[in-house]
Amino acid sequence: MSTDPRREAQYLADGWWEETTLAERVRSHAVARAEATAYVWDDARISWAEHERLLRTIAARIAGSGLARGDRVLVFLPDGAAVHAAFLACEAAGVVAVGVGWRAGERELRHLVDRTGARAAITTSRTRLGPGPALMERLGLVAPVLIERLVDGPTVVDGPVGDLGHEPIGPSEPWLLNSTSGTTGLPKCVVQTQNRWAYFHQLAMAFGDLDHDEVWMSVVPAPFGFGLWTSHVSPTIEGSTCVVQARFDAARAVDLIERERVSVLAAVSSQFVMMLDEIRDHDLSSLKVLFTGGEAISASRGAAFEDATGCTILNFYGSNETGLLSGTTVDDSRERRLTTGGRVVDEMQVRLYDAEGERVVGDRGRGRPACRGPALSLGYWDDDAANAELFTDDGWMLMGDIVEIDDDGYLSVVGRTSDFIIRGGKNISAAAVEEEVSSHPAVRLCAVVAVPDERLGERVAAYVELTHGTLTLTELTDHLDRRGVTKEWWPEYLYVLPTLPRSSGGKVAKSELRRLAATAPHRT
Repeated sequence: MSTDPRREAQYLADGWWEETTLAERVRSHAVARAEATAYVWDDARISWAEHERLLRTIAARIAGSGLARGDRVLVFLPDGAAVHAAFLACEAAGVVAVGVGWRAGERELRHLVDRTGARAAITTSRTRLGPGPALMERLGLVAPVLIERLVDGPTVVDGPVGDLGHEPIGPSEPWLLNSTSGTTGLPKCVVQTQNRWAYFHQLAMAFGDLDHDEVWMSVVPAPFGFGLWTSHVSPTIEGSTCVVQARFDAARAVDLIERERVSVLAAVSSQFVMMLDEIRDHDLSSLKVLFTGGEAISASRGAAFEDATGCTILNFYGSNETGLLSGTTVDDSRERRLTTGGRVVDEMQVRLYDAEGERVVGDRGRGRPACRGPALSLGYWDDDAANAELFTDDGWMLMGDIVEIDDDGYLSVVGRTSDFIIRGGKNISAAAVEEEVSSHPAVRLCAVVAVPDERLGERVAAYVELTHGTLTLTELTDHLDRRGVTKEWWPEYLYVLPTLPRSSGGKVAKSELRRLAATAPHRT
């Protein structure tokens, strides 16, 4: 897959894209501000000079493994300086990173390896799924880069090194593949370029009225779109300090904001709601802006967070595939910022289709949004069927929501065309979870719906009919664990019914189950 050269030339001429890579930025920072802090994570920190040395060391190990330019390398590391150095090293060594969330199950890893054709891996000796080298061997990968001491300062285990004989990955080339929730089955792989996020970065700086001296904090996992922008791209372009967490902890995050004087926070709404409960006597007056997106904002909780910190919440609407279609700015009213996805972005050329994505219905009113502009990904890696659903026949990228765009250009989500549960900003396919739950021998029929949740937005509830006997939630999750199912897919509530409700057409009446889920006591 490649960028359309005509569009690339146009976006470069317009100033939305650039010709400088992120690794080149790091090299510049390592000279100009060598001792300044690049990343803070857990109780450790790394300077720009140390970060640049780490990426060069990893890149030399990749070069020593005999990979060809454009080969894919699985990066399976927790959030921290090491994962960012690994992404940069892949770029510098001319290979494409496959970014995988640290909570992924082994079956998801195997699927991503098969889908991307990855040949090698960057990991550590201890993972949630057992020893890293043994895990990579089971996946059929060599692991030329093993990174240790992730907590107190990353070090690279000795191994073969080589010269960087390939051209580095350019800012408009396929650079990183990350997973995204599919409507059925296992994840698809979005093809990322650096320039789409460089464009997003420009808008974020303008929308937030930010400057070069900000201290960023991103509690969104690095491999995914929101995390890539806020913890990898923007801090690297600006040479700013970025605070991250290996695993999100709301109380610890509040401590770090106060200690590091964080001015820009990136979090999905469920995360900042959890943080609100931990603020108490903390001084978070350093916060200027909170960027959020990926799920609906509770207007009351958002207002409470602003009142407690003095910051301004800015909401974007978009996806891992599209980037942003709309966004709010510091000049928007609180009501606009907390109840809409902001005003549509002109150069993203947003227009509305009917629910099937077949007929254009205009650029105002209600419909299914599509866009074509400088924030777009290149689509899905090696997946013609998925790309056929993602793109219209004339090349516009479709979202899976129904939105309304008012006369002033402000966008609000009013429905979905896909059966997703949005838990903590992560899209979870109900159909995919149903398939896994149905694999349990006691389950005759399963339907999965969302349970509203004040902290996470939604949680996963499974309603089942049984073939025999009984089934507990623990028994079900143990079964899913043995199958290697990603933990984020595990139901958090299990309801056993004699029969699932049916519609007049004989299908399971999910609307009735959603009504039950919204009113049922939260029991397992």
